[in-house]
Amino acid sequence: MKHVKGRLDESILVCVYYGLNGERLIRRGHKMATMLDCPLYILSVDSQPLDAFDAEKSSYIEQWKKLSDELEIEEFILQDNEKRPIQKVIAEVAKNYGISQIIVGQSAQSRWEEITKGSFLNVLLKEVPFVDFHIVAVQRPTDDDDANDTYEKGVRAYLIQEHGDFKVAFTCPKYVSIEGIFFKEVGTDFDNGIFKFTYNDKMHEVHISEGYILDKGKLPSEFLSPLRQ
Repeated sequence: MKHVKGRLDESILVCVYYGLNGERLIRRGHKMATMLDCPLYILSVDSQPLDAFDAEKSSYIEQWKKLSDELEIEEFILQDNEKRPIQKVIAEVAKNYGISQIIVGQSAQSRWEEITKGSFLNVLLKEVPFVDFHIVAVQRPTDDDDANDTYEKGVRAYLIQEHGDFKVAFTCPKYVSIEGIFFKEVGTDFDNGIFKFTYNDKMHEVHISEGYILDKGKLPSEFLSPLRQ
């Protein structure tokens, strides 16, 4: 395809896996790329070789290729017969194509779901530290409301206890804290969003409003008393 856009200091990569949400993610990426007038790339990864795909997988691949042509997307990248970890593949593609922003689905019931869960996200952020991540909600009743549809770049953050409440901080405190990833909501000047962290091999997520946790009850009980300044 190679429909090169005017602005080359930004470039977007959309990661898709099989399912109905792939088209939604591609269109979201196209909307962002159009606003920035920058190149857009689509990536799908599969451990099987292309000639071993079943009819359903082949159908999705053809749909995405067709949509990529219609939207004049720079390139649809299919990494088939891929045995490496997904984060390694994403990192390689991001480096090779000069990617500055990556879009993934937040709740897709597929391998991409791992990207939004616990330690894998930490690994991915370490593997590809030079890009911004956009975690897109892909299972919504309608497409009309975009206000909370996308979060900004996930950044390393810490939860610290302050006067009985928990607040998010972005520099490592000298006392005990909870380390995780903070996703700020688009379109707000405050620290509103979600904070994700892993404890005992389980993913935990809490909502942040103006820098403070709204739902302390979702924290593991061990954290509700020991954390002190």
